[in-house]
Amino acid sequence: MSDEITDQEASPPGLEPQEPSPEPNTELEAEQEPDLSEHRFECRSCGFVYDPAEGVKKLAIAAGTPFLELDPFSFRCPVCRSKVAAFKDIGPRNKPSGFEENLGYGLGVNQLTPGQKNVLIFGGFALAFAFFLSLYSLR
Repeated sequence: MSDEITDQEASPPGLEPQEPSPEPNTELEAEQEPDLSEHRFECRSCGFVYDPAEGVKKLAIAAGTPFLELDPFSFRCPVCRSKVAAFKDIGPRNKPSGFEENLGYGLGVNQLTPGQKNVLIFGGFALAFAFFLSLYSLR
């Protein structure tokens, strides 16, 4: 026998030498980390919503400017003049509203975006009004 100890002999009994762990999947990590550059922020004082896709013409903020790139010392809410700390993240524009655990209920209506819900509600009102007016033609 030689004086050298192999890897198998050096490890305690019952433990096999481990292979190096694979690198973490960066695609899954990217899905979990939100992209805050597209998120909208709402002023908790007055309800003004800063949408990066629109910007703020009154303050000469160009469209496409993320909220996090605004200067926290000079930016104020254009409606009530609150500071950046008064804004809260309300998510991206096309995100369904409501709690994540409730999105599977409500015949699929809970998964609609706020704009789609408005079309559904006011479209239903318009249709009901049209049916009501059609009753006058039944003479």
